[in-house]
Amino acid sequence: MPQSSGRSRGVPSRRRGRRRGRKMAAVDETSAGGVVINFARDKVVLIGRLDRRGRLLWSLPKGHIEEGETPEETAVREVGEETGIVGEIIRPLGTIDYWFVAERRRIHKTVHHFLMEERGGDLSDEDVEVTEVDWVALDELEDRLAYADERRLVRKALELLEVAPSEEELSVEADGG
Repeated sequence: MPQSSGRSRGVPSRRRGRRRGRKMAAVDETSAGGVVINFARDKVVLIGRLDRRGRLLWSLPKGHIEEGETPEETAVREVGEETGIVGEIIRPLGTIDYWFVAERRRIHKTVHHFLMEERGGDLSDEDVEVTEVDWVALDELEDRLAYADERRLVRKALELLEVAPSEEELSVEADGG
């Protein structure tokens, strides 16, 4: 007589049943934000959010692209909403994409980042998603930013600024000097 595996044919094993029950829907989300620099003070504005464990994690301001908005428009709007600062885009910096789980969904997030210059406003953490807002010195960014991808992006922004000619150099070149 053949040995039985203890299962009837057509009845899923407990293991397969559990796996099937945990399958999450995958969702794509797109956001935009930026590295906003105050050139007079050599500082960048960051936002702090509490994670699930209650730790304050510092990151770049960013948020969801609304219907009909360009990534550039979103970046300026989200920086204003999350920090109170008015930023003007200097140039694109690139995108970061990552996966995370929230509300029983696997989310693939793509974030478009821009290098921005502070043009006004006052620091504000009135956005419900933001716990703290702060201007952080350029030499403190590596230690303060929680995410490696954002640290790399800030390094790229700073490298671009180092190789860009200053306004003084541009005016000398324009005058033929």
